Amino acid sequence: MNASVTMPGAASILVVDDEPDLRTLYELTLLREGHRVSSAASLAEARALLATQAYDLVVTDMRLTDGLGLELLREMAAAQRRERSIVITAYGSAENAVEALKCGAFDYLTKPIDLKQFRGVVGAALQARSATPADDAAPAREPAPPTPAATPPPAAPAAAASGPGAVALARLVGESAAMRAVKQRIAKVARSMAPVLVCGESGTGKELVARAIHACSHRSEGPMVPVNCGAIPENLLEAEFFGARKGSYTGATQDRVGFFQAARGGTLFLDEIGELPLAMQAKLLRAIQERRVRPLGETQEEPVDVRIVSATHKDLAAEVQAGRFRQDLYYRLNVIEIVVPPLRERREDLPALCQTLLGRIAADAGIAVPTLSARQLQDIRTAPLEGNVRELENLLHRAVALGEAGASGFGELESGTPSPQAATDSIAISGPTVAPPDAPRTPPHTDLPSNLESWLDAREREVLVRALDETGFNRTAAAARLGLNLRQMRYRMARLGITAPSDDEPGPDEGK
Repeated sequence: MNASVTMPGAASILVVDDEPDLRTLYELTLLREGHRVSSAASLAEARALLATQAYDLVVTDMRLTDGLGLELLREMAAAQRRERSIVITAYGSAENAVEALKCGAFDYLTKPIDLKQFRGVVGAALQARSATPADDAAPAREPAPPTPAATPPPAAPAAAASGPGAVALARLVGESAAMRAVKQRIAKVARSMAPVLVCGESGTGKELVARAIHACSHRSEGPMVPVNCGAIPENLLEAEFFGARKGSYTGATQDRVGFFQAARGGTLFLDEIGELPLAMQAKLLRAIQERRVRPLGETQEEPVDVRIVSATHKDLAAEVQAGRFRQDLYYRLNVIEIVVPPLRERREDLPALCQTLLGRIAADAGIAVPTLSARQLQDIRTAPLEGNVRELENLLHRAVALGEAGASGFGELESGTPSPQAATDSIAISGPTVAPPDAPRTPPHTDLPSNLESWLDAREREVLVRALDETGFNRTAAAARLGLNLRQMRYRMARLGITAPSDDEPGPDEGK
């Protein structure tokens, strides 16, 4: 069946489904939106139509009488066709949905289809396609295989070439081969709704990558909502993510909008996703998979429209093996992976990075932009910089603040990475109080401990007890002093057997 209407700006859409009732429903819905619609009941019919005509969008069911919709997606990708594609899968078939996204589908929908959501996804796919102009006048045919020398780089969306996308990519300073590969991958993955997992060491700029993905996508005009998964108390996770109704829990004096609702029409960035507890991982998986959430205190689920980008400094595959991260959630999040290289793998970017960071530091301080001498730049090149860009910025900031005026604008650089002994000393002298004179001191040369784990636990316990004593046993304040969140502090206290002065009374930070 072919149906069409003449309407300015109408898109040409191919619907592939072997169930006549559903196929007619999709056709009528798209016709009412003013699009030109062709339909096919099998893979063979779809292939015949694609051989003679180019479309703006292909909507296909996953399972057809003569094969899988994935076969059609793979054939379209191999032929380098420019049509966007949407795959419709059965309820709960998470593996098929992930596989469809990996095969190049723009997005997927699960049955039973919500027509409002269907129209929204179709509109988003057509909007994204309009950012990549194509020659639709001629029928799409499989081109001759290009020679390796003539293979062009992947085209970026319009947003990546100019506007917010160009600005966001420019913030990823560096033209090394590693950074060019990251930027090209950002421009490529921004075109679809496929979840992206950004991996990299602490301080490499994972959030900048996530913001660039958002800015280069068709959702750039929508909100970008960053969430630090490790900084939310465990008992508030569900309310923070999914929202809550007034009175749904103690202290809920009004309706609360969750992260999923706040990011509607945009991107939800889940930073440090590896810190989520297992119970919350199961709830997050369902929300991502079904695209519906149920706020606390509500009986009905509500649809959500977000693109998921997550980030971690952990090896999530190893976390899965250790039982600390759900395997199904890992596969759902890791449809496309972007690895941000550490500074030690792109030292050729250091001069440009230093100049950019010095410009930012100078602007904040209201001073002229300092310059690096050749010797200082060489010192930076040879520094370990295990904290990556964050450590580099700290090093330059300290040098600007403490340096003397001179040809380079500041004094000599010092390494920002403390040695293990320096780190121990810094813990010993931090805080407003000083250890009593009769406190036992470790001799300069002691015998090696016979049980390293027990020895380290004893040192950690001493530090935690001291921090708690100095803060009046306020767990939140003690955790902040040690660079931990409250959940991490509670875990360490339980593991090391540290209890409050009175177990039947909550600490000052827990009276909620």
